[in-house]
Amino acid sequence: MNKSEFIQIRRFIVKLGKMLHKYGTPAFRLEAYLHEVAAYLGVHASFLSTPTSLTFVIWSDKHEDEYNHAARVDPGDLDMNLLSLTDELAIQLLEGQLSLDEADKRLDEISIMPSPYGKLLTGLAFLGATSAFAMLMGASLQEVLWSGLLGLVAYFWTLWAQYSKRVNLMLEPVTSFVAGLLACAISYYIAPGINIPLMVLSSVIILVPGLSLTMGLAELSSRNLMSGTARIMDAIMQLFKLYFGAFLGISVGFSLFGANEFVPEPSLPFWATWLAVFLLCFALVAIFRTRVKHIPWALLSAFIAYGASTWSSAYLDFGLGTFVGAFALGVYANLFTRIANAPSTIVAMHGLIVLVPGSKTYIGLNSFISGQDFVQAEHIGQEVFLIFMSLVAGLIFANVVMPTKKAL
Repeated sequence: MNKSEFIQIRRFIVKLGKMLHKYGTPAFRLEAYLHEVAAYLGVHASFLSTPTSLTFVIWSDKHEDEYNHAARVDPGDLDMNLLSLTDELAIQLLEGQLSLDEADKRLDEISIMPSPYGKLLTGLAFLGATSAFAMLMGASLQEVLWSGLLGLVAYFWTLWAQYSKRVNLMLEPVTSFVAGLLACAISYYIAPGINIPLMVLSSVIILVPGLSLTMGLAELSSRNLMSGTARIMDAIMQLFKLYFGAFLGISVGFSLFGANEFVPEPSLPFWATWLAVFLLCFALVAIFRTRVKHIPWALLSAFIAYGASTWSSAYLDFGLGTFVGAFALGVYANLFTRIANAPSTIVAMHGLIVLVPGSKTYIGLNSFISGQDFVQAEHIGQEVFLIFMSLVAGLIFANVVMPTKKAL
């Protein structure tokens, strides 16, 4: 291997690693995938990935050339469209359909692609996802509708944060603060007796870091200790910021409009739960930027995870149904990888979203600080811990029963 060829290879590997990190790939999957690519390109490599940094060490067979690269990066956001396109590009490179020069140029093209759904559809997805979550939490019809409208306000702040570094730094607390303040105003002027904390939680559920906590625990279980610890601490800080903003917003709202007397209303019928699962996961298609050809697979993953968890909960005690749901989801996601030759993450994230206890973590934090429950929840802390452990264990067992075809 000559010098120029080595330089070309290591530039491509570094660019590929940064892009996969940008699209929210967990550390253990990112490192394993880069090892596969490096081995095919004829170099040896070692990688270290954390939510905010990437380290590459690449060397040739006889150490004629060595290269070290360390980069400070921002935590990645889930983008299933660009993740899938990047994976397809790597497959074409490994199969000899593209040269390294062509693959490098194609990576640059992929990195600047916008969301395939646009701002309007993504805003409607925020409305649908927040309304669907309120339905899953047993809200009344008017609470579901108001939660969706507050979700649109949350999308406005998310959109603004893409263009303003200052707004991005305070995104979680300011979003939940505004949601709390508006919910109090709605209660005073339009709909007295609504469940304000539940509406606030529903409106910011997209920002609640349940997936980040699950990914962090999965990284710890795979011995990626630095990345797992950093991701969990980042998720906890996001949760604290969300709760503080909501607490402050509701407190200011009560000072301005008076305290709200919650009057329970009839919840939606049981069949609405399954409708909510469909609406939530359909909305996540635009939020996660899932490709059109993967939409049926993604929707089915949510019903498999939720259905298996619900069915098994009738026979297992205290949250262990989540283990069955995660196991079924893991087997299905790995089967999807074998059939579609695409990353299992594409469908796994849609199924995990109905299993992760991010909302229960928020509720537990509220119970711990205020001593009050805005939904009926006993032993919430113990249940959250058990669900997180069941999720990780279910995915590990699934990888043993149905091994994944590729690292991503």
